[in-house]
Amino acid sequence: MTAARMSRWLVMAWLLLAAALVHAAPKAWLDRNRIALGETVTLNIATTETAAPEFGPLEGDFAPHGHTSERRFELVNGQATMRSLYSVALRPAQAGRVTIPPIRVGNTVTAPLVLEVTPAAQAIPARAGDDVFIESGPDDLDPYVQQAVGWVVRLYSAIPLVSGHLDQAAPAGASMQRIGDDAQYTRELGGRRYTVVERRYLLVPERSGELAVPGAVFEGRGVGGMFDSLFGDRGGELRARAAPRVLSVQPVPAGAPQPWLPLHDLRLRYTTTPTQPQAGRAATLAVELVADGALAAQLPELELPAIDGVQVFAEPPQSDERFVDGRPQVTLTRRFSLVPSQAGPVRLPGLRLPWWDIAGGAVRTATLPALDWQVRPGSAAAAATAGQGASDPPVAGSAAPGQATTDRQRIWVAIALAFAGLWLLTLVWAVHRRGQRAGSGVAPAAGSDTATKSTAVATPAKPGLAQLRRAIDAGGPEEIVAILQAMADPPIERVDALQSRLDDEAQREALDALQRARWGGGDVSAARQAVRAAFAKGPRWAASQTPAKPPLPPLYPER
Repeated sequence: MTAARMSRWLVMAWLLLAAALVHAAPKAWLDRNRIALGETVTLNIATTETAAPEFGPLEGDFAPHGHTSERRFELVNGQATMRSLYSVALRPAQAGRVTIPPIRVGNTVTAPLVLEVTPAAQAIPARAGDDVFIESGPDDLDPYVQQAVGWVVRLYSAIPLVSGHLDQAAPAGASMQRIGDDAQYTRELGGRRYTVVERRYLLVPERSGELAVPGAVFEGRGVGGMFDSLFGDRGGELRARAAPRVLSVQPVPAGAPQPWLPLHDLRLRYTTTPTQPQAGRAATLAVELVADGALAAQLPELELPAIDGVQVFAEPPQSDERFVDGRPQVTLTRRFSLVPSQAGPVRLPGLRLPWWDIAGGAVRTATLPALDWQVRPGSAAAAATAGQGASDPPVAGSAAPGQATTDRQRIWVAIALAFAGLWLLTLVWAVHRRGQRAGSGVAPAAGSDTATKSTAVATPAKPGLAQLRRAIDAGGPEEIVAILQAMADPPIERVDALQSRLDDEAQREALDALQRARWGGGDVSAARQAVRAAFAKGPRWAASQTPAKPPLPPLYPER
């Protein structure tokens, strides 16, 4: 084997191992970051590990119960990956700021999480005592035009539900978009324990005046009693409807700042600032924006003012959206690479972002202080890097030539040598194994257990119709699309290719509706029903694909 081929194998082995390590890292999150004492919160852990999470550390400060697990198929770079999702309901023992400790999953651990537990709610819903009832309402009864209003629908059920459909119709004169996944927890009201399904929406009024929001509707079936089963299980049918609400939408105030940004609060801060910038070297500056009452798509782009003598390269912003106290909140973080072109004093003007205070009814301005640096002279190589121009932006946080680069090179050389040794050991073992098989003259048959086990390891199991139906009933649009892509043979990477592979017009139309709902331009409930009806017997694949006719004749005639 040549040295070039060996290098390619080493690089490939390193990339595969890096990808495996990334996928093996478990992710933990809570369905809510703020609950009332007496309620439960769901801890979710997603992992590709075969081992289950160890929930033992939770038993001291929480009362874990209701363990569930499921497996999902994901299509990553054309490969179907099995990901396990574990969920457990937690009931905190006391109010306050509670820390959920790291949970071990196989050879890895999750990051700790923080939960805010408020005192128990005193108000009891008017319909408490019924088997099933609905609460719904906004976080603001008098919003402004284009204000992001948090709308929360809560379905209370005192009996187990077998099936059901919860729907919230959008009002005329406003847009209503479902946000996130449903949260499920338990709450005791009037001596009865209710299972609560909480669904969140983003309501944006488009004009001033009265806005009538229809009440949410639930239709489903519950677990009936003995006499219900004898008489056709008529007692299992359940219906509930929330009362409609009317909002008074205010117009945009005169003299309000543009762009119009109505919020409850807006804060800016530096999370990372350069200490001693050097000419030709990239220094990192990070800005954090926290907005109470908006999502990331509603905020203006976070940019820095122009800096004399400094090139600025902005990374894509990172956002963390959540619902707190019934309304949306977002934390936006953006990193910038600053490359001074020469030594000397440099000043970053203070960042200013005007917004409208909803509660105070006045203009506010979020500001960041100006920053001053004394740029140190850089080496000739660093100065050449600074003169490359905007066409060759440096990587944020990367080290310039110097001791940091030398240390990084040494680390990578050591890693490469380690993997080279492992690869050589594997190669020697494979050659020895092949020699043993050649000497014995016996090869495993195609139907032998050995061949079957090898195939099972090399080829991941494809999702079946049962997994597709579960995803249609309880999963999101992206999960339904991923399972359909993984069900194809071979798996399909692009959605447009999936469209062309389907041999049923109804299935293609249902997939179109699902894509519109996935990206916010359609009704999720209607799309889910269309997909359920079209794919009731599974996807129908085209027997063969006819290549598209080229728009121009060939340059040379075919022989």
